[in-house]
Amino acid sequence: MVNEQQIEYGFIGELTRLKYIHRPDIHDNVALERNFREKFEALNRVKLSEAEFSRLRDEIINPDVFLASKTLRGRNTFIREDGTPLNYTLVNIKEWCKNEFEVVNQLRITTDKSHHRYDVILLINGIPVVQLELKTLGVSPRRAMQQIADYKADPGNGYTNTLLCFVQLFIVSNRERTLYFANNRTQHFNFAADEQFLPVYEYADLDNRKPTSLHEFAEQFLAKCSLAETISRYMVLVESEQRLLVMRPYQIYAVKAIVDCIHQNRGNGYIWHTTGSGKTLTSFKASTLLKDNPDIEKCLFVVDRKDLDRQTREEFNKFQEGCVEENTNTETLVRRLLSTDYADKVIVTTIQKLGLALDQNHRKEYKKRLQPLRDKRVVFIFDECHRSQFGDNHQAIKDFFPKAQLFGFTGTPIFEQNATYTQIEGEEKTLKTTEDIFQQLLHAYTITHAIEDKNVLRFHVDYFKPEGKTKPKPGTGLAQAKVMEAILQKHDAATHQRRFNAILATQSISDAIAYYRLFREVQQRRQVDDPDFLPLNIACVFSPPAEGNKDVQQLQEDLQQEKQDNQQDPEGKKAALTAIIADYNQQYGTNHRLAEFDLYYQDVQQRIKDQKWPLADFPRRERIDLTIVVDMLLTGFDSKYLNTLYVDKNLRHHGLIQAFSRTNRVLNATKPAGNILDFRQQQPAVDAAIGLFAGLKQGEDPKKIWLVDPAPVVLERYAQAVEQLETFMERQGLTTDPGQVNNLHGDVARGEFVEKFKEVQRLRTQLDQYTDLAAPEQAQLEALLPTDDLRAFRGQYLEVAKDLRYKQHTGGAGHDDVDQLDFEFVLFASAVIDYDYIVGLMAASTTPGTPKKQKMTREQIIGLLGSSANLMDEADDLAAYFTQLPTNRGYTEAEIREGYETFKQQQNAAELAATAARYGLAPAALTAFVQGTLERLILDADQLRDLLAPLGLGWKARAAQESKLMAELIPHLKKLAHGRDISGLNAYE
Repeated sequence: MVNEQQIEYGFIGELTRLKYIHRPDIHDNVALERNFREKFEALNRVKLSEAEFSRLRDEIINPDVFLASKTLRGRNTFIREDGTPLNYTLVNIKEWCKNEFEVVNQLRITTDKSHHRYDVILLINGIPVVQLELKTLGVSPRRAMQQIADYKADPGNGYTNTLLCFVQLFIVSNRERTLYFANNRTQHFNFAADEQFLPVYEYADLDNRKPTSLHEFAEQFLAKCSLAETISRYMVLVESEQRLLVMRPYQIYAVKAIVDCIHQNRGNGYIWHTTGSGKTLTSFKASTLLKDNPDIEKCLFVVDRKDLDRQTREEFNKFQEGCVEENTNTETLVRRLLSTDYADKVIVTTIQKLGLALDQNHRKEYKKRLQPLRDKRVVFIFDECHRSQFGDNHQAIKDFFPKAQLFGFTGTPIFEQNATYTQIEGEEKTLKTTEDIFQQLLHAYTITHAIEDKNVLRFHVDYFKPEGKTKPKPGTGLAQAKVMEAILQKHDAATHQRRFNAILATQSISDAIAYYRLFREVQQRRQVDDPDFLPLNIACVFSPPAEGNKDVQQLQEDLQQEKQDNQQDPEGKKAALTAIIADYNQQYGTNHRLAEFDLYYQDVQQRIKDQKWPLADFPRRERIDLTIVVDMLLTGFDSKYLNTLYVDKNLRHHGLIQAFSRTNRVLNATKPAGNILDFRQQQPAVDAAIGLFAGLKQGEDPKKIWLVDPAPVVLERYAQAVEQLETFMERQGLTTDPGQVNNLHGDVARGEFVEKFKEVQRLRTQLDQYTDLAAPEQAQLEALLPTDDLRAFRGQYLEVAKDLRYKQHTGGAGHDDVDQLDFEFVLFASAVIDYDYIVGLMAASTTPGTPKKQKMTREQIIGLLGSSANLMDEADDLAAYFTQLPTNRGYTEAEIREGYETFKQQQNAAELAATAARYGLAPAALTAFVQGTLERLILDADQLRDLLAPLGLGWKARAAQESKLMAELIPHLKKLAHGRDISGLNAYE
């Protein structure tokens, strides 16, 4: 087998063929800084003294990668010894290809706290901008990603105090598969968290074909000018989140296609990028690049609803603070169109405001005021272009701006099959397709591409069939009662025990009202009959009758069903919505009114998104479990924590795909698919829509890509995974019993257990969210691995994985097959089992008279503690506390909490006293140091050295003691930090 050293040697050769200069002489920090100094002085045509270079180095090195990245791209000023300013750049920021490109390998960075070695680093003008970690075939690239994360988490690492702070991209490869991702602050770089903070990319060409080897990847992605262009033009510094993003390949191709089309003045065009593919970032980058084009007078990004106007403006300003201002009305829009201010060159507006501005009959004569723009080159970029461009506004724009170029983004184009007839004055009825309007397709990235790339999820569609011979007619009270019963029965499974939330799409406003009342009545009744029943928190949102309200009229432009429904019994609709909002105010302590419907709608959307927070920060009473809608939220709304759509509504073509796509945003392994429960038996419509928007070659079956495997197929895989676990245990001379895991000898065997059981849990997580498991399949699932055994195995996995993970991190494993293990903790994080839940169980178990359903034994509760990754850091302490709790009385939850806090304080004091004794320190001094650190959540190196100073150690001995002491204290500090942001502890120098 080719080893990592041979892979690295061959890769260096590949880079030299791409005209990188290999620098084998740069192997440590001193040589790295010497080389940077030479490049800096040559670029800026200056000669620095030793003192000046030392000061410059200290000024530009920043532990915050976001700020370092701004320095890398900026024009900066340095005050020289004689007091004169030196205006300098670190790279040629205008013409990136004209910088110097070098490659170093096996660079070692040794600081007081870390000793790291890096496989390959690419330098631009002596600055490390790309780090590559190479693995052998068969090793998951995720393992290399974890290694980088470990390096970044080490106290005093090179990314915080050397030129490595400028690294922009990380690349990991096992030769077969190569991935890359942007560098970021530690808190955005946490693999143990929900993983949504770290997008990972796989390079693809214009046709979305992936490189088949590291050699091909290097040729396409690492060619000097290609890499320089990616870093200079196609990385985005997100101001609001203080983090770096790198655009995905298809986003870059779309931007280039628009910019080239404008540069060559080749007419209009559209971009077919699937819902969920990041169209806002693509349009933002296209707009900002056009901002610097002197041939373009204005660039308007046009949306078709007020809520999308606000959402897009917020997204743009998230990428770059203040880059677009709010257009509160058409007058403001007209003023900004006429403004020559550079800040007004890119404008986000609605199609309705634009239509009013071009209305020649408007009393304010906006159109006459805009005459100076008539012969200018103006670019219009339309979001979801099929909605806003099939009316009079399109013709008005073309008539008034003859030199305009129009570009549309859509996830679901209008083809002949899904087009509707449009009457144009003076012409016969005609079909209007996206191509009719925008002339040419510039780039396509379909949902098929996105699913294959794991940028969006596949769908699990359950076509619900009610029991019994008679099938009630959809929309009737009987049918709605059956739908409601099915939702109450299946919701917890579909949403991973309410870790996620859901939407119920109804056919009409009347149906939405009926469903809302039905859920409310039935749930109230069940709460009385069954004290264990946990009701769903229900919200309902539909637009009110417009009655001249411009905001509502604008909102309803894309809500045709609601607009039509509100023409029948408008007073009844208003009364129902008023009552729904009153219930909402009572539930959530808000004060919304029908007259300010938009604020209510915003609040509902935000609560759906706030599902991401843990229960400790966002309690269950504040959450929305299910939102009942008609048209709203079915297009343009994004939340990674919405995973289920209940459908009691006729859907077709693009409307069906748009609605389904609310559920398929990628999160992590706990969300394997978007769940659709269709109560109207619409399989033919689903199949037709998939066929229309798949974008595949003739003869290929898109359903195999779009839809998850049916339950029996996954159940068979689960049975095989359980069998493989059993076979492994038997090979070790053990029975398949959770307790036997403790008898596994050696890290190799324990590592194999981790791999075997991880696959069992992955498939079980998928099956647990299937809503169409029949009773025999449920029984088979339990028979294969009983729930109690599964939970106990989960606890064993977490214990073994934590231990092996620690050995990996400290270099103590000593076996290649263990060193390369890829651990998974997110799969083992339970939405149900959190601190509040455990405290409630503890109190219930000690309280006489508690219903049996709510009561568990101590042993069961302690077993539960160890089975969820949520409580990994607290499990031992909670178990120890609960074990010693006296059994001669009942305890309230408040008493449990207070007692546990006292217990922990005593435990912590004892641990600190023992640590102080081992190092010969005064216990009070060490305690004061820890308390001060916890208040600031940052380690003070000077205070630590003061703590050790009375020991009278030499410099080397004190440094060694300091490192050993911190190795003990950091896990202790993290546990005491209670989940707060601890990046300051990781940045310890």
